[in-house]
Amino acid sequence: MSNPIERLTNSVIGGDSKKAALIVSETNLYYLTAFPSTDGALLLTSEQAYYLLDFRYTEAARAKAQNVEVVEFTSLNETYKTLLKKHGITEVYMEYAALPYGHAKRFEQLSEECGAKAILNTTLDDAIRKQRIVKSDEEVKRICDAQAITDATFEHILPYIKEGVTEREIALEIEFFMRKEGADGNAFNPIVVTGANGSQCHGIPGNTQIKKGDLITMDTGAMLAGYHSDMTRTVALGYVNDEQRAIYNTVLKAQLAVIDGARPGMRCCDVDKIARDIIETPYPNTFGHGLGHGVGFEIHEWPRFNKTDETICEPGMVITDEPGIYIPGKCGVRIEDMLLITDDGCRSLTHSPKELIIL
Repeated sequence: MSNPIERLTNSVIGGDSKKAALIVSETNLYYLTAFPSTDGALLLTSEQAYYLLDFRYTEAARAKAQNVEVVEFTSLNETYKTLLKKHGITEVYMEYAALPYGHAKRFEQLSEECGAKAILNTTLDDAIRKQRIVKSDEEVKRICDAQAITDATFEHILPYIKEGVTEREIALEIEFFMRKEGADGNAFNPIVVTGANGSQCHGIPGNTQIKKGDLITMDTGAMLAGYHSDMTRTVALGYVNDEQRAIYNTVLKAQLAVIDGARPGMRCCDVDKIARDIIETPYPNTFGHGLGHGVGFEIHEWPRFNKTDETICEPGMVITDEPGIYIPGKCGVRIEDMLLITDDGCRSLTHSPKELIIL
């Protein structure tokens, strides 16, 4: 399979030697070159891909960036114009959503000075989105590698969950352990909420102490080589009452039904409906977020399992399956796996147990 730069160049430029594409957003630069940079630009032509960087980055980029020619600049503006003139470029596709207005106008003017037209529409954005929405086998492997750290972290953290320990202490131990296991960082700030705080689906870990009879929800993920994982598990300390068990079993039933039902050719909104129909009858107005989101080079990517996303599921998509029930003032339960859409259904990339664990 061709590399990400070749695929993008072919889809946007084809073999047209007069066209180019300019990428400046940090996420897309990292995705395309495998080299993270907080500055610089990637210029794609039919003949060559140029990674334009200043002195701070060039030595490392020449050793690590993939499928590009690294060009050191003292003036990005002048280097950009030099390359447009060298290749006789007449049209340059620009990022749309990620390019600030001031930058867009600057590159538009620079392009015009070289006799080229800046294409300021969603053509390039759409091509990148289409490419990133379906993961290659290598990308799936990287996501699985990040998830392996997340699974190990869940196993590690269970013995730390004891009466009197705070949400914040659990979250800090999760962050430390992921780093120790080789993660480049957390995919996002861990969510650890206990007891009544569990109804806050994106609650911030605080000084609330865990006590017996609490449900504890932990939403965690590792970032490794640019790729992310995302997993949520809810466990209990000591015991659960009948209401808590019923809530947990309903969420688990919905989560498993999605794994059984999701398949290529389905609309994402119809996958969301599988879980929503199971939850909303016994627990109306308690499942206020979408069922899931794409995961990959960003923690929240396309598409979405929600009520409105009509994207058709395709093999290679990695999307979370994370139904939840949130009862204000009482508790919350969420269970989340990452699902890979396959040729004939889907499979979970998450291996931590999800039957109710009572510590």
